[in-house]
Amino acid sequence: MKYPKIVCTAAVLTLLQVVSSCEVNEVLEGQLTEGQIPRGDPAALLTGVYNAQRDPIQGCVSVFALEEVSTDARIMPTRGPDWDDNGKWRQLFNHTWDPNNERVRETYTQLNGIIFAATDLLRFNPTTQQQAEARFLRAWAMFLVLDLYDQVLYREPGEKLSELARIRKGSEALNYIVSEITAIQASLPDAPVSRATKDAARVLLMKCYLNKGVYANRQAPTFAAADMNQVVALADQIITSNKYSFTPNFFDNFAPNNGAIGRENIFTQENTFGNSGPTRDFWKFVSHYKMVPVDGYNGPATTAEFYDLFEATDKRRGVAYDVSGGPANPGRRINVGFLIGQQYNLLTDAPLETRRAGTPLIFTKDINLFETGADLEAKGIRPLKYPVDYVSEGKGGNGAENDHVSFRLADVLLMKAEAILRGGTATSAGTFGATPLALVNTLRTHPSRGASALAALTLDELSNERGRELYGESWRRQDLIRFGKFLPARKDKPASAPTRLIYPIPQTQVDVNRNITQNPGY
Repeated sequence: MKYPKIVCTAAVLTLLQVVSSCEVNEVLEGQLTEGQIPRGDPAALLTGVYNAQRDPIQGCVSVFALEEVSTDARIMPTRGPDWDDNGKWRQLFNHTWDPNNERVRETYTQLNGIIFAATDLLRFNPTTQQQAEARFLRAWAMFLVLDLYDQVLYREPGEKLSELARIRKGSEALNYIVSEITAIQASLPDAPVSRATKDAARVLLMKCYLNKGVYANRQAPTFAAADMNQVVALADQIITSNKYSFTPNFFDNFAPNNGAIGRENIFTQENTFGNSGPTRDFWKFVSHYKMVPVDGYNGPATTAEFYDLFEATDKRRGVAYDVSGGPANPGRRINVGFLIGQQYNLLTDAPLETRRAGTPLIFTKDINLFETGADLEAKGIRPLKYPVDYVSEGKGGNGAENDHVSFRLADVLLMKAEAILRGGTATSAGTFGATPLALVNTLRTHPSRGASALAALTLDELSNERGRELYGESWRRQDLIRFGKFLPARKDKPASAPTRLIYPIPQTQVDVNRNITQNPGY
């Protein structure tokens, strides 16, 4: 049955295209009218809300693009005739985007589609748990919109689509999100991690309190001790539940069967073959055209500066990882993490060559936003955090089974360490230690990571550690803003103006909703 998909589509199409008839007579895509939007079973509608997360939150072109490509962790070079895409990726990396950038526009529309779908469900008599899950997913989407755009659209359940959506900004929006999560947390289930749960609510609240000062003043945030103590208390609730632990291999958390073996994961988006989001983007985008046995699009890379944050022994930098149905990898070549140096056929261990020049395929540290030389195919270290689902690729690639990861235990520990460094009171919970240094070193020195213990911990070093642990998980931009590192010049990017701390509202939305005021500087 395709009903949930229809609901999801209707929500995405209607929310941000709704206009007052006295302003613009706009026809909705697909010719859907308000009377044609499906009605009925709250369970099916809730499935639609969960599915609405797929395009904006999974894959590499929406939330991921805005949160990662705008940082040092991800560079999207134009390689000769490939990956130009009207400059949208270069704009993100260089902080030169405008209100008409495709990725800025589509991400805003998709996230607000989740908000609309969750709100609409509430008028169809859902059970207490269904209501709580929908309100959590709405709060989650609102948090992402707040983080990226600072302006969150809302309307009440049952409001006519001809009524313009209203706006909450900054601290007002955050306070509403916190109140919603707090109100529904007790009604959420305890499991599974692929649903909205009590622990997922705790982690989202941690994100809210940790960034509270940022959303009040992004250029010069302050961090109240009371907010930091909230972060610590919520972390301790998760830690003392003893439900989450480190996996034997760091990449188990992202593997095709991570729903079974990813013991650190707290909130994920579930994927099954034939019914999944675009998680395969994580390997298709970065893999070379001639990678064997799974080829790719030969696009994004990471900067040398980001790669150099890792020690050589840090397993998060890359390992040879075996998955069910995967190649034998007789040379035990690194196939997940960061791909650098000569690349090999993972079936035969034969060295690979470039497609155009026939030269050795050697991924190098050197990478520029424009690559035009004979070695343009091989430039750049390739970040690959989700192990390839070879089984689904062998069936035609109709959706990978890697569940997409949003919240993990490691992030909880790092947020607790940060909250204490920023003035919170240290506590001892579980076996991870009480001090920020102990928390971080417990993480670093676990055999799944294999990094050396730090002698001391500063906010600057903690920022680097969050980069090492959470690269590719759509937190880098948020972290760099909170640590005051987002605007300075870096590889191929001059210093940015403070207006770049938030994205513009898409011009198409400003034009049709008089309640929206364009963000400053755009």
